[in-house]
Amino acid sequence: MMCATLMVAACGGRRMSPEELQHKLDSIKALEIKEKLALQGVNLEASDNPLKLFYDSLEIQALPISYSEDYVNFLPAYKDVTPEIVSYMELIECKHPKAVALPESVGARLMIMAADESEGHYSLWLYSLDDDYVPVDKLCLYAVDDLDPEDIVDFGGEQFVQYFSITSDYEIRLMDYTKQQYKARLEEVYHIDESRRFLLASSREE
Repeated sequence: MMCATLMVAACGGRRMSPEELQHKLDSIKALEIKEKLALQGVNLEASDNPLKLFYDSLEIQALPISYSEDYVNFLPAYKDVTPEIVSYMELIECKHPKAVALPESVGARLMIMAADESEGHYSLWLYSLDDDYVPVDKLCLYAVDDLDPEDIVDFGGEQFVQYFSITSDYEIRLMDYTKQQYKARLEEVYHIDESRRFLLASSREE
């Protein structure tokens, strides 16, 4: 109902485009998050903003970065996330989440959050943060709930491996490829737009 109301409420009754609607909903969501944090006693404008303090304490993950078994298994340079920050990030059923920051560039403030969604295995989520260090958007780089114990996905007899990469220009590439033939089944490329959301630039499926 909120979506329908927003679609016709702006610009003298003119229907909003999907992009305008998404921006309006994002603004409402960001305001709700900040109001929620304020009720928890978090002053985002204060110098002791806990989100900023946590982000500034993280190790910096150099770019480019790409998938490897060692990386997703050992999470080098990742720091444990405190219970306070876990509640802010709205991580569900995670006992020992970890995080690492990416180099800041062209207004992009990014962080990879490792969420232990199954015992001993972590999913990786790429977060974009606003000027107050509140999450704007997130993108799944690597999901364990789709994997068998050997990190392999089985589709119709073929085994597919998940792959991700982030270039120094912040091009984010997600791919499933066959273990036997190294042929892509699904490939998606994302960029970060001016609102710090992850925008799908291209998609290809075999």
